[in-house]
Amino acid sequence: MRETLDGAAVHRTWVYPATGTGLRRMMNYLSFTCTSLIGLARAKRPDAVFVESPPLFLSVPGWIAATVWRAPLIFNVADLWPDAVREFGVIRDGPFLAAAERLESWAYRRATTVNAITESMRAELRERKGVPATKLRFLPNGVDVERLQPRERSTALAARLGLDARPVFLYVGTHGIAHALHVLVGAAALVPQAQVVFVGGGTTKAALRELARNVENVRFVDPVPLDELPDYFSLACASVVPLTRSRHNHGARPAKLFSSLACGVPVIYSGDGEGAGIVQDARAGIVVAPEDPRAIAQAMLHLMDDPIERGQMSQRARALAVERFAWSKIVDGWLASL
Repeated sequence: MRETLDGAAVHRTWVYPATGTGLRRMMNYLSFTCTSLIGLARAKRPDAVFVESPPLFLSVPGWIAATVWRAPLIFNVADLWPDAVREFGVIRDGPFLAAAERLESWAYRRATTVNAITESMRAELRERKGVPATKLRFLPNGVDVERLQPRERSTALAARLGLDARPVFLYVGTHGIAHALHVLVGAAALVPQAQVVFVGGGTTKAALRELARNVENVRFVDPVPLDELPDYFSLACASVVPLTRSRHNHGARPAKLFSSLACGVPVIYSGDGEGAGIVQDARAGIVVAPEDPRAIAQAMLHLMDDPIERGQMSQRARALAVERFAWSKIVDGWLASL
């Protein structure tokens, strides 16, 4: 199908539907790699071809289109794949990973420009992956600070979710293997005087529901449209961004972090590395060690007991989003670098 969004033509093509990991997920990636050629054939000649990775396979139709159109190929590395799947044990070393690494190297060579979304990733691409510094550009995660803004507490949403007067702590995003959400369920069990709301979906959601079956202060909500997120954040004492302890996550800047900042909601960041540094340096929340439910619980109690500090963190969070992570500023800077 074809539609118009914000003045841009969008060509949608068929994909094999699947989430998570394994063969079905690979079929999902490969199906779009093939059918995206149909959408490209229907599109007008662009100024540049912008390819998002993962999935890494999209480098192939992207290169074909860029070659036919004689347009620059911009390869946007949102995650270092296949490094991530190896570290999290999704796929073991063998012929498939070896082939994926060859495809990765090929994609970097063919690209006119390679974007990194974190400083750590930029260093990895330059020093370990051999991408020339002249090709590298920095396009970090950001946020639309106009669509996501602080709001008054939505009492209607609180009633619909069945929430009571206890403080709310919010997780918004993918329920996946990299996010250590079982740790947040453990923290919720330690703080019965609070409520923890999970918004989103993913491969670990069913297991999390089962884990939280006897934890009465946990709620699960299906994914919601972006424009509804401010209402959910309006209920929150703080948001929680938990990550597993891993080398891969050390260089992460989770996109969910910036949604919380834009809505003026302090962040409990359970992790280390770049994301933790952003929260800590701006004093826009509390940073604790990864995979430590007691540390998360203590941070929750601290924010519940100190509304003055929480209010100051809220102001600093919004200011940080507007000053450093507004999409308009990030994209303008990136375009200037090109």
